[in-house]
Amino acid sequence: MKETKVSSTQALIVDQLFAGNYRDPFSFLGMHQQGRKTYFRVLLPNAQQVTVLDRLTAAPVIQLSRVDPRGFFVGNAADLDANFTYILQVDWGDSQQIIEDPYRFGTLLHDSNTQGSPQTCSFEVLGAHIKQLDDILGTHFCVWAPNAQRVSVVGEFNFWDGRRYPMRYHPESGIWEIFLPAIHAGTHYQYEILDAKGQLQLKSDPYAFRSQLRPDTTSIISPLPKKSIPTPQQIQANQRNAPISIYEVHLGSWRRSHNGTTWLSYSELADTLLPYVKEMGFTHLEILPISEHPFDGSWGYQPLGIYSPTSRFGSPQDLIDFIDKAHKLGINVILDWVPGHFPSDSSGLANFDGTPLYEYADPKEGKHRDWNTLIYDYRSREVRQFLSDNAIYWVDRFGFDGLRVDAVASMIYRDYSRPDGEWIANEYGGNINLEAVSFLQETNERLHKIQPNSLMAAEESTDFSGVTLPPSLGGLGFNYKWNMGWMHDTLSYLQLDPLARKYHHNKMTFSVMYAWAENYILPLSHDEVVHGKGSLLRKMSGTPEQKFATLRAYYGFMWAHPGKKLLFMGGEIAQWREWDHDSELDWHLIDIPTSPHSGVQRLVKVLNLIYRNTPALYDNDHHEKSFEWVIVDDDDNAVFAFIRYAENGDPLLVISHFTPVTRPHYRIGVKQAGRYQILLNTSEQLYGGKETQSTSHIMTQPIKAHGYDHSIELTLPPLSTLYLSLRPTTNQ
Repeated sequence: MKETKVSSTQALIVDQLFAGNYRDPFSFLGMHQQGRKTYFRVLLPNAQQVTVLDRLTAAPVIQLSRVDPRGFFVGNAADLDANFTYILQVDWGDSQQIIEDPYRFGTLLHDSNTQGSPQTCSFEVLGAHIKQLDDILGTHFCVWAPNAQRVSVVGEFNFWDGRRYPMRYHPESGIWEIFLPAIHAGTHYQYEILDAKGQLQLKSDPYAFRSQLRPDTTSIISPLPKKSIPTPQQIQANQRNAPISIYEVHLGSWRRSHNGTTWLSYSELADTLLPYVKEMGFTHLEILPISEHPFDGSWGYQPLGIYSPTSRFGSPQDLIDFIDKAHKLGINVILDWVPGHFPSDSSGLANFDGTPLYEYADPKEGKHRDWNTLIYDYRSREVRQFLSDNAIYWVDRFGFDGLRVDAVASMIYRDYSRPDGEWIANEYGGNINLEAVSFLQETNERLHKIQPNSLMAAEESTDFSGVTLPPSLGGLGFNYKWNMGWMHDTLSYLQLDPLARKYHHNKMTFSVMYAWAENYILPLSHDEVVHGKGSLLRKMSGTPEQKFATLRAYYGFMWAHPGKKLLFMGGEIAQWREWDHDSELDWHLIDIPTSPHSGVQRLVKVLNLIYRNTPALYDNDHHEKSFEWVIVDDDDNAVFAFIRYAENGDPLLVISHFTPVTRPHYRIGVKQAGRYQILLNTSEQLYGGKETQSTSHIMTQPIKAHGYDHSIELTLPPLSTLYLSLRPTTNQ
């Protein structure tokens, strides 16, 4: 066909289209009516011939003229109805193809849904959503890039050529969109962005529901998961008056297959990890961040795609099935969530549209000095919704029972890990990041409106007040806060030589002074067994035998102390080796049932059993009347004794002894007379100790001690914790 000329204005637009810098392609390409004539303009680089066909009959309507040898075609026809639908027959020279024209579809966005609303989460709009328009199945792409000059969807479907599918721009919201027919689930894609500075960038979709595994950075079209509805059992398990014992796990290194070289899949973990958690008696499983991340050594704490469950272990549906199986076993699942920072990889959020769109612009606000990452701009409405909706996404769409929010202190303090002169004060001259505080309050409020019984836990390492108070009272709105002070104090105490412990007695008692200032979780987490800190077992002082005994006594003390419990994997088998994310735990340590490692594992299982079956240890945990010191000042003998009370008043006596000598004839005052039954002795042979429990109960005597009229006398084994329950008698 003879090529015809175009006007100078049209020629300029065509040049811009081929250069990939025309901002409004929908105003020019596709079908446009003017009077009785209908004009068609098609940009298909390298095409030889294009014919417009009637979509209903497949009859040819007009063969377009190639007015630019690079592949631009025009033509017009008279008396076509405004509702006329068409398809394109394309001759590529060596092949022919019939395709839909993306530029014949109108916008699928409206002002009310361009950036979410109280009724709509942003992830329901932004990202890649599979849609059916009449009988046409395809994918609707939306991305927020307000300062870009042009955005295109690219993939194998268009030879990764950003000239082919430039998107429609909505200036009122800064969102770009396009519906591409015949693009289905599993298709890999990215956005080619001509940014504010005129530079081309290839970016992953911030709202991608699935992503390719590193080193590839492409996004993958995946359906948005359906809503999840928690069961009454799940709801009750998160309450303050419920026993909460959390097993913290890094999925990539709990166990491995093929001689330790291959990760277990979500499906394999469902068949191995979940029954183990159930058998060990933990009520909750907390998994380290599983949002897609480029560097294995970040353990997920530097996520690149926060809406994408990592492909390391399978598909998003595999993860949903994993969580569903956990629920069927009575296990609640918590996700470690990272809204505090993100890596600066060029394919991610950094400098997304040529401007610091997701991050603070000033490095004094926007760069994490410790991790060389970028900090989200909590002032931005769109960024806040991107993050807040992500919290809802994991709970509402995947069925997670709660989130543990990482590094809260780094979010709420502007001077976090920054010397003077390297941080910017807030509007009042203070060091609190007010917009980060309001973001956390808003997120907790929104999530609790949608899933009122979600467990939100803060890793907050300072004395910031009101972490677990509701926002209406000025708090951050979390359900629980990690008690980092308790963890640091007690671990530092147990690393001391027993002779020196009497000078640091308050390290084991100080936490009770503030135990009810917040709703606490006692964490022995992954952070304590990495970066040269050694395993929990190695931290304990003394000979190997004393290390095991001290660890067992410590676990007994921890499970009885006010606060919910958290233990990182490997702690339950007293692993000698520091945790390594590149290999599985040292499971061979428990191959021998009589080994001290097996004993510690049995102890943790029994502790969880006693904990769940003893209301005094949990049902009044949030109230100071649940705790009473009996012996708080015996620093010479390193003995601590206290009573835990259930809501109905039932007591449990707890005695911990942290020197490596036997204390015979040790007298302890008790409030109530009766027969005390020994529920637990961490020095028993069953747990790897030397004690054979000769008596299962001890009668009180009418001898005053520790301010009480009655007392019991017993022998305290070296480095041990004992639990004693009261069985009242009528003859005392």
